[in-house]
Amino acid sequence: MRFLLLLLTASVLSGTWLLPASSARAQGVQRCTTMSGETVYTDKACEDVGAMNRLPDVSNAGAATTGPLYRGGCSRTLSDLVYQITAAINAKDVNRLAGVYQWSGVPDASANRILDRLEAIVQRPLVDIVPIRPEPAPIIDESGLVVDANADGYYPQTSQRQRPVGLRVMQTLKSSATPSNTTLGIRRAYNCFWIVL
Repeated sequence: MRFLLLLLTASVLSGTWLLPASSARAQGVQRCTTMSGETVYTDKACEDVGAMNRLPDVSNAGAATTGPLYRGGCSRTLSDLVYQITAAINAKDVNRLAGVYQWSGVPDASANRILDRLEAIVQRPLVDIVPIRPEPAPIIDESGLVVDANADGYYPQTSQRQRPVGLRVMQTLKSSATPSNTTLGIRRAYNCFWIVL
C-alpha cells in the first residue's frame, strides 16, 4: 500500500500519469505535443490537456526554440511539404530538409554530395517557393503534324490545373541581393510527398 501511494505521488509530482498497459490500450492513448515541444501521453483529446497533435504553423520558424521541433509523420500534402521546406530553411536545419528528401535508391557515393547541396540551400535566405507545372502539350493538326509548339502555354485554354511536378526554391545568395534558384523534383512514395535534386 505504501509503495502504491509513493508511486502515485511521484507520478503526480512529475506531471505524468501511469496507466496499466491494458488500460492504456483500451482507452486509446494519444501522443500530444505541448507548445514548448514536450511530448505528453494522455487518454483524452490533446486539446483537453492544453496540447496538440503537432505544432502549428508559426511565422517565425527560424527563431530559437526552447524545445525540439515535433514532426508527426511525413508530408501527406504538397502544402505540408512546402511548409517543411520553409521551416527547414528558416531554421537553417539541414537535417530537417534531409528528412523530406527521398533517399531510397541513392548510392552512398552520392549521399554526401546531396547533403552538401541541401546544406547550401538552408544557408541562403528564402524569398519564395513556387510550383513547377508540366510543359503544355503542342498543338497538333488532324494529320498528326505539330502546328504550334505551344511554348507559351496559351493553347488549349482549360480551367483544369495540372499538379506540380517540381518546386522552385527562390533565394538570394548569403549577404547579397543576387538571386539563386534551386529546382526540386517532387516524388510520391509511401503515400507521402518527397523532394529530389
